[in-house]
Amino acid sequence: MDNLLLIVLICSTTIFLSILLILYRNYFRFSPVCFNIRSSKHRRLSLPLGTLGWPFLGETIEFVSCAYSDCPESFVNKRRHRYGKVFKSHIFGSPTIVSTDAEVSKFVLQSDAKAFVPSYPKSLTELMGKSSILLINGSLQRRIHGLIGAFFKSPHLKAQITRDMQKYVQESMAAWRDDLPIFIQDETKNIAFQVLVKALISLDPGEDMEFLKKQFQEFIAGLMSIPINIPGSRLYRSLQAKKKMVKLVQKIIQAKKESGISNVSQDVVDVLLNDTSDQLTDDLIADNMIDMMIPGEDSVPLLMTLAIKYLSDSPTALQQLTKENMELKALKEQLGDPLCWSDYLSLPFTQNVITETLRMGNIINGVMRKAMKDVEIKGYQIPKGWCVFTYFRSVHLDENNYDGAYDFNPWRWQDKDISSCNFTPFGGGQRLCPGLDLARLEASIFLHHFITQFSWVAEDDTIVNFPTVRMKRRMPIWVKRRSVDQY
Repeated sequence: MDNLLLIVLICSTTIFLSILLILYRNYFRFSPVCFNIRSSKHRRLSLPLGTLGWPFLGETIEFVSCAYSDCPESFVNKRRHRYGKVFKSHIFGSPTIVSTDAEVSKFVLQSDAKAFVPSYPKSLTELMGKSSILLINGSLQRRIHGLIGAFFKSPHLKAQITRDMQKYVQESMAAWRDDLPIFIQDETKNIAFQVLVKALISLDPGEDMEFLKKQFQEFIAGLMSIPINIPGSRLYRSLQAKKKMVKLVQKIIQAKKESGISNVSQDVVDVLLNDTSDQLTDDLIADNMIDMMIPGEDSVPLLMTLAIKYLSDSPTALQQLTKENMELKALKEQLGDPLCWSDYLSLPFTQNVITETLRMGNIINGVMRKAMKDVEIKGYQIPKGWCVFTYFRSVHLDENNYDGAYDFNPWRWQDKDISSCNFTPFGGGQRLCPGLDLARLEASIFLHHFITQFSWVAEDDTIVNFPTVRMKRRMPIWVKRRSVDQY
């Protein structure tokens, strides 16, 4: 009996040790102890300091826990103070180099696809598809990005965006009442989505727009879902919603072709259809139009919402912003001229408020890239197959870069260069957001009409930073219309 127990014990121990050995070999094959990269001179290159955490899980649980807290940068800052501005970790299933060094992040973002490619959660890549501008690389990505970027910067589109934004803002604000709370996050999402859809596919409000809104909500709900595509799953329902939206866009594309595509592009679909490249198929164009609607639901409305949040807590900034916009309104009324896009962008303090909102809000916390080869940056080794997380939030809230980094201070941007690598709210490099100028324009228009027509009192609300930035209670405020001679 004792011999049998001994044999069972030995067998159990052997199996347990074998499992541990497999775990060790599979998980720690990337550790600095086992990972041996050699150059042509066979020299050993070191990884940044840090830890890979638990097998399989890595440090993902602590990262997510901090991301949901009031100080989401605490995970990164704790390790930055211990290991330096660039450190290694293991998050979201991948060994990762985390960068809070602005120069290292700039190098990664400006590198081509031979060195780094985008890295996203599997559910997102499933929804976007292989032809998405977010995922494709090389000449096709540069071609599409260049065409869209040039169109977004055109005076023609800026004038159209201004007219549409003014129209939708006024229609929305006309329905506001002083005896009911106004949820700024909802209002700005509705406005920004309609403006962006008009710029992408020339779709006006109506039955198709309402259908698109409904399906789009179903679509984006799966962006950070469990990557299981079976009937009934969140990812499956989101994919079905995208198919319905793509079908609608394809119908619009076909109608444009049948009626004759204008040489003067009226929207992004026109721009891509006018291109002579055989790679820009109707399916690719339709797929990308859906992906490009995401900023209308996410980044642009949050920029406007957060600006109202910060201004509600900063009466001095609000007073100066109101004065600046009231003076512009009075001047244009005196001249009898309508406001044009250049008027909105000419207001210096308004632009400073938007810039400071982008710095503090960190609507895009960071960007993930995957190394396609061994890369050495500033003495740091990034092995092939590892991810790099360029974490903008820690750079934007670093006291070494900004005095009083956690204070809303629009005046800090007076006579300051915003092209610094310490300020990257829209990413950078070849994948710099092509709509950054339009985001500023839309925010400027919304702030102008809101500030000049209303005073308000904001209810308490908090910012949620994960998985995307949003207001917990959708930013409820109580408004009061200004009288004609007020202010």
